[in-house]
Order: sequence, then structure tokens, then C-alpha cells
Amino acid sequence: MDVQLKRGVIEACVLKLLSRGDSYGYLLSRDAADIIALSESTLYPVLKRLEASGAVDSYRREHNGRLRKYYHLTEAGRKLIDDSLSEWAEISKVYEFIREDHHE
Repeated sequence: MDVQLKRGVIEACVLKLLSRGDSYGYLLSRDAADIIALSESTLYPVLKRLEASGAVDSYRREHNGRLRKYYHLTEAGRKLIDDSLSEWAEISKVYEFIREDHHE
């Protein structure tokens, strides 16, 4: 998969997962496993970019004696999900066009 396309897919997946509730890195990668493979080396740079853009924010909370960094979807992140849905609808149309043309 093209790097830019994959980046967009991963960001959209992370945003969607966070729309269900606050989460931390390991849990996000586990929850995404049925959809897309997310290694820590892939996930954390995405979370950092999303946080820098204001789409997510983070806070630390203790769990079993360890501090965990939790991520929270912001209103800007919710808007990004809506924007992504519009973009993916357009991409889906192009994909179907290419696919149909290819099979004829």
C-alpha cells in the first residue's frame, strides 16, 4: 500500500477508535488488529502527529502502579473523521471505477 494512503488509513482508524472512548497505545493497536496491523513503531508517530495537529489530546493516569498515556479525541478530531468519510466516499468511487474497468 502507498505510504501516504496507508498513513491516511491508519490516522482514520485511530480517530475512529478514539471516537469510542479514551484509550492508550497498546489497547489501540490491539483493538485495531482485526482491521489493520499497527505496530508501536507505526502507531506512536501517528498519535504524535494527531496530537500536534490538535485532533487528539493526551493525559497520564496511573494504572497498576504505572503511568499510562491516554489519548482523547477532540472536536477537531471529530471533524477530521467527518472530513475523512467524505474523502473516502470519493476514493471508493474511484476504486470501483478502476476495478470495474480492470475486470472487463
